[in-house]
Amino acid sequence: MSMASTSTPGSSSELTITVEHNPSKSRLSELGINWWPKWGCPPGKFMLKFDAQETCYLLRGKVKVYPKGSSEFVQFGAGDLVTIPKGLSCTWDVSIAVDKHYKFESSSTTPSPE
Repeated sequence: MSMASTSTPGSSSELTITVEHNPSKSRLSELGINWWPKWGCPPGKFMLKFDAQETCYLLRGKVKVYPKGSSEFVQFGAGDLVTIPKGLSCTWDVSIAVDKHYKFESSSTTPSPE
């Protein structure tokens, strides 16, 4: 299992996206992934602000996430378990349509367009 992460340079809270490549079936089962809601989007660029921490598991797709104000990006795709921190503003550059299961730490909050 390999992990990748990035933090936004100069941000006061050092918001970090964590990517767990190909987590085990037992880990996914433990998290209850199949009970989480699903969301998808077509290829394109989307500006998002996360008002709550999101954990998601990509069933398909390929994404590069650019934290606001940074030229650095985090890339993830099908089979990856990703944790996006609360408070992150970023651009999702989706090259292959995304289909994912997701869960917010605060169930009443969803990403909002900037």
